[in-house]
Amino acid sequence: MRQSSKFDYLIRQYKNTIYNYAIYMMHNRMDAEDVTQEVMIRIWQNIGKFNFYAARSWIMRTTHNLCIDYLRRNSNQLKKEVSLDDNLSERIEDKRSASMPDKMVAQKLTDTKIKSAIENLPERLKSPFVLYELQGFKYKEISKILDIPLNTVKVNILRARIQLQKELKFYAGKKTS
Repeated sequence: MRQSSKFDYLIRQYKNTIYNYAIYMMHNRMDAEDVTQEVMIRIWQNIGKFNFYAARSWIMRTTHNLCIDYLRRNSNQLKKEVSLDDNLSERIEDKRSASMPDKMVAQKLTDTKIKSAIENLPERLKSPFVLYELQGFKYKEISKILDIPLNTVKVNILRARIQLQKELKFYAGKKTS
């Protein structure tokens, strides 16, 4: 397979995954787009240097590292407005409520609260949680991407779930039937 074919395949396969992860890390669409573009450049520059069949882990590790680097460089601008991820809304949204405007409004408010709670998780909990729950990575892949032990991945995902449950407990009882 030619380099350009490999590159095209990887970009088609992973560009949304890269962007969705970056949006959760960066809290800003423009910054997430910058990181996504930088990851694509790195893929092109290193297309022959990593195992093509293990590209997913390499790409996500690169994405994570670039996000962390970018956040460190721009730490004085961390309080930017939080952008909402449309893909999460689609995953969370109850399709049956689409015909009932009052339920749609309640669902949108709940979605916003869930997204905010995820984005407010500490970095060590948010990264594994987003990779596992929203991006669908396995524990071993997350361990490689974040360069942390497998048990640490499991513990951090559990802690993220517990923290989210505590924060969202109030909203769980307010569902409209």
